[in-house]
Amino acid sequence: MAKSLTRKLIESRLVSGKPVGGEEIGVGVDQVLLTDTNGTMALLQFEAMGFPRVVPGRVVAYVDHNVSQVDSRNSDDHRYLQTAARKYGAVFSKPGNGICHQVHLESFSVPGQMLLGTDSHTPLCGAAGMLAIGAGGLDVAVAMGGSPYFFTMPQVVRVRLTGELAPWVTAKDVILELLRRLSVRGGSGKIFEYAGPGLATLSLPQRMTLANMGAELGLTTSVFPSDAVTRDYFRRLRRKAEWTAQAPDEDAEYDDQIELDLSTITPLVALPGSPDRVVPVEEVAGTPVEQVMVGSCTNGSWQDMWAVTEILRGRQVHPSVSFVLFPGSHRILETMAREGLLTDLLASGALVSEPSCGACAGIGHVPAVGTKSLRAFNRNFPGRSGVKDDEVYLCSSVTAAASALTGRITDPRDVGITPEPYLPESFVASTAGFVLPDGGGEVVRGPNIKPVPVGEPVGERLEAPVLLKLGDNVSTDDISPAGAAVLVFRSNVPAIAEFCFKYVDPEFVARARHAGTGVIVAGELYGQGSSREVAAIAPMHLGVRAVLAKSFARIHRANLINWGIVPLTFDDPAAYAAIERNDRLVLEGLRAALAAGDRVTVVNTRSGAKLSASCVLTARERDVLPRTHAASDLMKSALKRRSHAASVSGHPRTHAASRTPLQ
Repeated sequence: MAKSLTRKLIESRLVSGKPVGGEEIGVGVDQVLLTDTNGTMALLQFEAMGFPRVVPGRVVAYVDHNVSQVDSRNSDDHRYLQTAARKYGAVFSKPGNGICHQVHLESFSVPGQMLLGTDSHTPLCGAAGMLAIGAGGLDVAVAMGGSPYFFTMPQVVRVRLTGELAPWVTAKDVILELLRRLSVRGGSGKIFEYAGPGLATLSLPQRMTLANMGAELGLTTSVFPSDAVTRDYFRRLRRKAEWTAQAPDEDAEYDDQIELDLSTITPLVALPGSPDRVVPVEEVAGTPVEQVMVGSCTNGSWQDMWAVTEILRGRQVHPSVSFVLFPGSHRILETMAREGLLTDLLASGALVSEPSCGACAGIGHVPAVGTKSLRAFNRNFPGRSGVKDDEVYLCSSVTAAASALTGRITDPRDVGITPEPYLPESFVASTAGFVLPDGGGEVVRGPNIKPVPVGEPVGERLEAPVLLKLGDNVSTDDISPAGAAVLVFRSNVPAIAEFCFKYVDPEFVARARHAGTGVIVAGELYGQGSSREVAAIAPMHLGVRAVLAKSFARIHRANLINWGIVPLTFDDPAAYAAIERNDRLVLEGLRAALAAGDRVTVVNTRSGAKLSASCVLTARERDVLPRTHAASDLMKSALKRRSHAASVSGHPRTHAASRTPLQ
């Protein structure tokens, strides 16, 4: 059978299961990416396993979200990450060295390898022909110990590109078009593999934008071939030796196909509230904006910075606008300096920030109350910017730059001549932002570093009140908010739990503490968005023992299972309407039902009504969920699976290409 590139990548790393749609598989992990948010807890969990050193060939710990050090709490985390990385064999990327995904592709990506990351936008490296998947911290911690990564085999959908982008249209508009067509649920249970004659017209930075923001579609990941475009970019990075060709077989078979003519796409904008509320820019043109930003892991590439500079050169940002740029990496910022971009940007009135996630996660540059912000970022969930009732629009970098000049959302086609693409001959830059491991020293923990929390095993019977009833598309930002005031506690669960559902229901924490045990009820796609594991750990800490929803986002469902919260889905979605907050639900025989794979009967004591719910678990998940006491339980079972996988697969755990020095 002719194989897709996705299938080739999976089969080359397969250590457990069969790559058949809907079945659980385990794949060997070549590289691991840690952030300073989810990654701090993942390293704490890894330490709890007792391993002497990380097993994958390349592990990199990045400080890219919480780079601000306004007090010692972020600094505590940074020092912990650096000393733990040094001891256990990981590279440490300093604050200001850049956003993990951008930096990782530039410095460590290897076509054909498998990358697992503690951030939902890890699929960006799929642009380089990798199998790159985001996961929860505990799954990543287990993988650092040598276990495979387990997930349900998705459908593989070919996205066949034809035509060529028109002037002023970018890859950001392409992914917004896919979101407009498919919604934030449209990629659930799928991998998009890009192909077709239009693919050759897209640069590697454009592919990075598509692969990165595929997370907003709910995709497991996105995969691009490693071709002549990839090879040329690796040459400019002076990493051509790490490049290999990766391509599907001719006439490869796919589960489905999407046709997309690039020439038909126009500049688009996502309205506040969700990345899939997409309209043509003409529909919102003229809307006043007080803040404009370009950056994040979606639009922090050289190509974005170059296009913005070309538009701003010789002009000035509108007096009423704060225009901020976040280059994706130190390498890009250094190249911008060498190529003369900074002078033009500074003269225009633009503010060039240090390379970091920054305002994308609500850290710094929080908009004023009642104002509108236009951002070439990836997410605009309510409150994500750091202020309640925000109004954040999403767009391309060229739409953002055009709007920064006018003070209103502006169609970039009205600005003038389109910027000509330009790539420097070399992206070689200093490696001073990386610290290599030497296996020595002690791990230092400051007062903001707290132990891995302890959960409870699933009981045979659960009786608990409905603490909260939510609608569709609840994001992990809704559960555990973004913003500097919250994210500073990512290594301190008791403290961060106090912010749980802060913007949704300020009384939730007090109500949960009073109840002691509780259930959450929700609609479709509960837990979409960020992979933040604390969105499961904090509710667990507050006594949440089950979530009853119409459907779950992939990573969040896995996080719930890992931390002993039962993810139940309504067998009849209509039953959702009959449940109210404060109803008391009784689930008899819960533990036995989970172990046997049976449906769970839920009784509402207020109404007397009964409903049926399911928690379809794999054999591995059944081994984890009913008996989860703490992270160590999953870790112990992972050790057994690791030994078994190594004995039956022969999968090479360390690849020479993974150990290449920094470029």
